[in-house]
Amino acid sequence: MSERVEQEEIFSQVLRAGRRTYFFDVRATKADDYYLTVTESKKFTHDDGSFHYQKHKIYLYKEDFSDFTEMLQKATDFIVNEKGSEVISERHQKDFKKEEETVETTEETTASTESFTDVSFDDI
Repeated sequence: MSERVEQEEIFSQVLRAGRRTYFFDVRATKADDYYLTVTESKKFTHDDGSFHYQKHKIYLYKEDFSDFTEMLQKATDFIVNEKGSEVISERHQKDFKKEEETVETTEETTASTESFTDVSFDDI
């Protein structure tokens, strides 16, 4: 029976991003060379309050680092150049308000906060 056993992390970093957590773990091969695993762990909550995690993992070896980094940079540059850096996924959330609604709210809030304080951030 061949069972794959995960190698112990030699170096590890964690990026928490909302419901997702990304783990960057350096591990050693049997020949004692290093490789990288990138794991995305996403938390799902059930209606009864219980939850589970769904994980996706990629393995990245040294011979692919340069090409991978180049492709990742090209892909992220393309996204930012085409769509900007503003995150628009909030529009798909259940409680997202349409732009017209938020404009009215913003104007009302601005009027009431102007009388609240006259602190300037330039003074800080």
